[in-house]
Amino acid sequence: MSESVDPLVKITRVPERGAYDKESIYSTFDDGYLCHVAYESDHGPVVLPTLYGRHENFIYFHGSPAAGMFRRANSDVNISLVVTHVDGFVLARSLFHHSMNYRSVVVIGKAEKVEDPKEVMHGLEVITENCLPGRWDEARQPNDVELRQTTVFRLELTAASVKARTGAPGDDAEDIDLDIWAGVFPVVSGVGNPIPSPDFTAGTDLPSSLRTFRQIPEDA
Repeated sequence: MSESVDPLVKITRVPERGAYDKESIYSTFDDGYLCHVAYESDHGPVVLPTLYGRHENFIYFHGSPAAGMFRRANSDVNISLVVTHVDGFVLARSLFHHSMNYRSVVVIGKAEKVEDPKEVMHGLEVITENCLPGRWDEARQPNDVELRQTTVFRLELTAASVKARTGAPGDDAEDIDLDIWAGVFPVVSGVGNPIPSPDFTAGTDLPSSLRTFRQIPEDA
């Protein structure tokens, strides 16, 4: 990220909630795995969800070469990539002051198609490992046919910012004594027990990546 704040990602509403440092931006990306990518198609604006991974100052994501977003990449048109975490519902005494505790990172820039075969594999590994650490080495890796059906892009985190809200509701002074519950209702994401495929080989143990991810119980 550059020293100055790019006007495209500068926080103008409640600017004190904004951050532009690498630690805040990286950690917000690293806590997620699903992003939304916005771009201008031939028929108007489009927003698509996709998995991603971060390595150093780049976000990698992938999709079908036939997708409109990928056909238009490497052009002079910017895309916008967003990741949002909902951490809690903020319940005030008045409906007007209800809010949400959240962390959201936005990056705007030109997506670059990865052409080097080694970096293509690297990008796919970054995405896989971001979703489920350890899975890349457990499964069969992409072959040449599959790689021809996959496009990998990287987006440099040059223009990026984080906006976040934390803490309790901000009720008006005249509402403090109302007999209405107020506080934060935390929102926590998690995973359930693995569900084997119908054609799963019964003698195969649950892989290490699943055992260690969010500490799935041994008897799962």
